[in-house]
Amino acid sequence: MKIKVCGITQPEQLLQLCELDIEYVGFIFYPGSPRYVVNKLKAKEVARLKSSAQKVGVFVNASEDEIMAQVELYKLDAVQLHGNESPSFCNNISDHIKVIKAFRISDEVTNIDWMVKPYEEACDFYLFDQGAMGIYGGTGKKFDWSLIQNANLGKQFFLSGGIGPDDAMALKEFSHPYFYGIDINSRFEIEPGFKDMPAVIEFVKTIRS
Repeated sequence: MKIKVCGITQPEQLLQLCELDIEYVGFIFYPGSPRYVVNKLKAKEVARLKSSAQKVGVFVNASEDEIMAQVELYKLDAVQLHGNESPSFCNNISDHIKVIKAFRISDEVTNIDWMVKPYEEACDFYLFDQGAMGIYGGTGKKFDWSLIQNANLGKQFFLSGGIGPDDAMALKEFSHPYFYGIDINSRFEIEPGFKDMPAVIEFVKTIRS
């Protein structure tokens, strides 16, 4: 199970996270987020980072030019498209860099397969997050994971949305042939963008045990 810690804004915490056994660190480039990384982390601090963890930029309905500019500036390894990006848009971006396409799961969603089908050839990974009107991530709430377990997905995916310190055992028991990793964020924070590092460390230790 791969682990992605998202919403990083603190230089010291970024270095701490890169010393842990995690595969991805996430930076939010959506100006509407309290975890907006610009002006919190210097681009050169991220670009020069020496770590095996891949750097993921999270974007919401940004233009292709804006995305690729930040990819170059921060030396990102992948992008997560968390808005209403079309399959063709995702496909264009995936010509340049790995794409994680996020899908917001609300109470109205009953068939995951229909939701993702247009994106099968347009991205590298799926990510499933809790849906909320006008909110792009960081709700701190879970959706019904059984919707994913019953889906016939043909692409590796991340689980996200409301995953907290007490979910480690449930995640270890979660089963799907394409279950790739988890994305943690708001439930591991003291305040937006400031992680509860002891909780993150303990969680990673439990997941890896």
